[in-house]
Amino acid sequence: MTPKLRSDLLLLLAAAIWGFAFVAQRLGMEHTGPFTFNSARFALGALVLIPLVRARSRTGGPDGGPPSPWRVDLKRGLVLGLVLFGGATLQQFGVVYTTAGKAGFITGLYVVLVPFLGLFVGQHTHRRTWVGAILAVVGLYFLTITGGLHMAKGDFLVFVGAFFWATHVVLIGKWAPHTEPVRLAALQFGVCSVLSLIMAFVFEDPAWSGIQGALWPILYAGFLSTGVAYTLQVVAQRHAPPAHAAIILSLEAVFAVAGGMVMLGESLATRGIAGCVLMLVGMILSQIEPRRRRSTG
Repeated sequence: MTPKLRSDLLLLLAAAIWGFAFVAQRLGMEHTGPFTFNSARFALGALVLIPLVRARSRTGGPDGGPPSPWRVDLKRGLVLGLVLFGGATLQQFGVVYTTAGKAGFITGLYVVLVPFLGLFVGQHTHRRTWVGAILAVVGLYFLTITGGLHMAKGDFLVFVGAFFWATHVVLIGKWAPHTEPVRLAALQFGVCSVLSLIMAFVFEDPAWSGIQGALWPILYAGFLSTGVAYTLQVVAQRHAPPAHAAIILSLEAVFAVAGGMVMLGESLATRGIAGCVLMLVGMILSQIEPRRRRSTG
């Protein structure tokens, strides 16, 4: 199996885990607050990775050489943790007020935003990206705007969170090839968990009974969605550029809709289905790279 194919399969698995995680996030909100839920899930994700971090520190860095310096990884982990905290917080608050399927598709808009953010670092954006973005925006309108030009609270929060996820993908793509991936993943989870815990004590009333009630959603979101899927992303993006990774991760939205329908009994009207189709086509189109002409010289 080639490194590229292995990376694609890992990214597809991550997309499936994240898609179904929207169901767990919705169920968890029935027992605890968003900050408390995120603090618990990211703490669990970090704890799961500690044995791997210790083991990999004895086997060398990402290319078989010495591990990257701790101070470098710590700095990158702090930045990624802040970005992760922003995206996870907005998403978690958003799913309280919207369906798992809609949250999945709106979050998926980050795959359109990734190449646009690339403009700020000198990356070229093809006109297909602009067409894909227009389709995605039209799809977002059909999916979320009803009864006038007004977006529901939950949809808006998830939409803003998509900018954080896009930034996260770009930064992972930039740093993952030069950093020990498991250590970087654990650091960002730890930062996000601590920030969420602080916010939980400020704005919520964390209770052990609430965490017990949300135990299974927290276990899924913490162990699989956080500890496994985010690590798969970091490892896979060592061999996949951000735009290529984003097109595979966009399938997260499809898994979210499927999970919401099967496990939560959610449904979409014809208008919403049309919006999902337009958004998915836009997401994919924006990531397709044009074929290079063969040289005839």
